[in-house]
Amino acid sequence: MMDQVRTTRLPNGLTILSEHMPELRSISLGIWLRRGSRHETSALNGMCHFIEHALFKGTQRRTAHELATESDRLGGQFDAYTSHEMTGFVAKVVDTEMPHAFDLLADLVLNPRFDADDLVKEQKVIIEEMKMIEDTPDELLTELFHAAYFPNHSLGRPIEGTEQTVSSFDSSITADFHKRNFIPSNLVVAAAGNVEHDRLVELVTQAFIGEEKSSEPEFASPAPAVAAPILIERKTELEQAHLIIAAPWPSAKDPDRYAASMLGTIIGGGTSSRLWQSIREERGLAYSIGAGGNTFSDVGMFTIYAGTSPAQMDEVFDLSLHELRRIVREPVAEDELELAKQQAISSVLLSLESSGNRVGALARQEIIHGRRISPDEIIQAVNDVTIEDVQRLAQSSFTTPALSVGALGNLNGFAVDRSRLEI
Repeated sequence: MMDQVRTTRLPNGLTILSEHMPELRSISLGIWLRRGSRHETSALNGMCHFIEHALFKGTQRRTAHELATESDRLGGQFDAYTSHEMTGFVAKVVDTEMPHAFDLLADLVLNPRFDADDLVKEQKVIIEEMKMIEDTPDELLTELFHAAYFPNHSLGRPIEGTEQTVSSFDSSITADFHKRNFIPSNLVVAAAGNVEHDRLVELVTQAFIGEEKSSEPEFASPAPAVAAPILIERKTELEQAHLIIAAPWPSAKDPDRYAASMLGTIIGGGTSSRLWQSIREERGLAYSIGAGGNTFSDVGMFTIYAGTSPAQMDEVFDLSLHELRRIVREPVAEDELELAKQQAISSVLLSLESSGNRVGALARQEIIHGRRISPDEIIQAVNDVTIEDVQRLAQSSFTTPALSVGALGNLNGFAVDRSRLEI
């Protein structure tokens, strides 16, 4: 398929990407920061997420109300998010409004006000967000487990930070982090839709005029040394017991990531997967059951997640371990692998219909891989995965010493030691 992606790298280090989709009357565009929670010190944990919120409280040119009014007037969609490895500010508008929408995004990113009173209000909002996570068992278990799996590393800290850290983010600390990190060499501007690349480059160049390439050294975020925790947290007021079984996994850059995707899909990636069929369809033991990979630029983590009644926790755990043992010892069937490939390829092709999906892929590929990975390249890599690749990866990932467990809830005596994780 024809790839209409263009790339421009400005002398100040800023990267501009576009994908022309002439059949559309819309454009999805955004500004991404090559920084996320893994690039924060422990004292600044949550700062990227805090700034993501704080930028919408007003700029040097616009009040918060004016920002909201203009975004509504554009009639599109404005959104922002923070992950472990990037922060994004994204809009979708009709094509004729691209200059206005980009001006709004650039103003947010370049000219924040960071008013002291506004920051105090936003601290309260984010602390309420933390409390919401504490009241959501699956999210709480995920945060607790990440802290145990990535000990003493920023990947183990919550993206939203802690009440202690966020409460310390005053105007001076926040503005200093913004000044040091929201620099051209850390920024990616991308657009997909009925966009003219040269016009986008013109808008970006005008907005970032005078913004020079930074001479500061790059922030180093070393690869984590992963643990193999067995984390049991009893919370008797919960109706369900929540379970995570985890193992080491290829990173987002690893050539084995395509085989890993197929392996994860076969184990628990859909309604035809082994875990879904065994635990939900055949026995009715869980409503929520699944598995997949969580990948970062230099490390990955495979997880099985299940939520079930406390009395059924041991059976769900044993059935999950049985599927891991089976896939280590027995090659997957040809039709299972073919089904997983069809799912992956369909997902790639369907995502091409959305300018939002395409612009997100452009930005992520640039930040993680430093290059464009076309749909054709992805599809070819998926088709190249063999049964031997899948079993080799299963055997290297699912080993007794490396398996980890997290459990939260009214656990009804549920207990695990290393011997129970025998593969």
